[in-house]
Amino acid sequence: MTSEQVTSLLKEAYGDEIETVMNYLTNSIVLDGVSAEEVKESLEADIQEELGHAEQLGQRLKQLDERPPASYDFEARQESLQPPEDSTDVLSVIDGVLDAEEDAIQTYRDLISAATDADDPVTEDLAVTILSDEEAHRTEFRGFKREYDE
Repeated sequence: MTSEQVTSLLKEAYGDEIETVMNYLTNSIVLDGVSAEEVKESLEADIQEELGHAEQLGQRLKQLDERPPASYDFEARQESLQPPEDSTDVLSVIDGVLDAEEDAIQTYRDLISAATDADDPVTEDLAVTILSDEEAHRTEFRGFKREYDE
């Protein structure tokens, strides 16, 4: 059986993925302007991937005889990913995505470490796979940021 730290991190990651889906969806709807189109399209594509991560994490929790968090268990934490007041402020969304990805990357690194310590190779493998996706998202949005910094 795995450790309490592993299940706690799985639940945290699950909640983060659900929150990310909500914020990506909202930002992909509210952003305006020609320069926003590429970012909106990327967010729309990432929604399904992030939702898939949540499904995988939820299934892993179920396999460990744990219940995935529900809405009453949810605590929003992605302050920087909230939709901007100015719907053309694409840079603030890019920065918010980068913050969320950095947080996710750290959570998955912590989960990998905890799963290794708990001798839980299934959770470790899942976290490594999702970590790779999150690092790819970070790379994509770093590219968007560089375009705005020029």
